[in-house]
Amino acid sequence: MELMSYQRAFLRSRAQQLDPVVYVGKEGLTDGVVKALDDALLAHELVKVRFQSAKDEIKEISASLAERTSSSLIAITGFTAVFFRQDADSEDRIYRI
Repeated sequence: MELMSYQRAFLRSRAQQLDPVVYVGKEGLTDGVVKALDDALLAHELVKVRFQSAKDEIKEISASLAERTSSSLIAITGFTAVFFRQDADSEDRIYRI
């Protein structure tokens, strides 16, 4: 899903209030991290991921996470990335984008 700049800005502003739900640890990108992000996106649509290690590979890992979970990478700020995937069921959507 390709988002317009105003949609990304809206989601970035909403993400400021969120705490990280998924953490990338010393093992880097694992199937467990992908599954955790996929589950979190299903439940919340907008999710923060905190990098505790592999900090020199944040852009690459974030791009891979977005691809593997079919989500949009909204922003990378410091050691935190924000992902968005709209719920397929229109009645369950939290964010109307």
